[in-house]
Amino acid sequence: MTLKETITQEALAIFKREGLENITETYLLNKLDISQATFREIFKSLPDLVNHPMEYDLQVQRNEHKKILAQSPNAVEDVMYLLVDGTNQVKNTNPLYYLHLQQYYPQAWQIGMSHLYSYSYPQIHGIINKGVLEGNFRKDINIPLVTKIIMEQLNMLLNPMLFP
Repeated sequence: MTLKETITQEALAIFKREGLENITETYLLNKLDISQATFREIFKSLPDLVNHPMEYDLQVQRNEHKKILAQSPNAVEDVMYLLVDGTNQVKNTNPLYYLHLQQYYPQAWQIGMSHLYSYSYPQIHGIINKGVLEGNFRKDINIPLVTKIIMEQLNMLLNPMLFP
């Protein structure tokens, strides 16, 4: 594992535990036990450091989903796995992390939102379609509509205006 990967993992743990509002470069340098020169060599800025853990976290989630869903026998279990995994992700993350991403690091937040629509939407759509083909879900289900409803439920949870 490279130094950049180690810093990225440790920074992600800090961000998810503490949120981002009071995170300064100096604070992170102390918590990560790295020099400013090392930090500048690896990252352009604090926002750049926030972006990397976001991308890393999403890649870890994709890899985990791929492994688990490959072993899942049907779409019902796929849905259950994703619900449990999503619940655990939210439960193990300080809610301020999501709020602070939106408020202070819009580029990192956009990385997460892009992931929802480029990865999660097709994944959910595919699972629902798989369930229809397996006979586990109704054949007359409107797959795009149900997928959209699920995505909007996710967005509702992350919208601080709806659920502060």
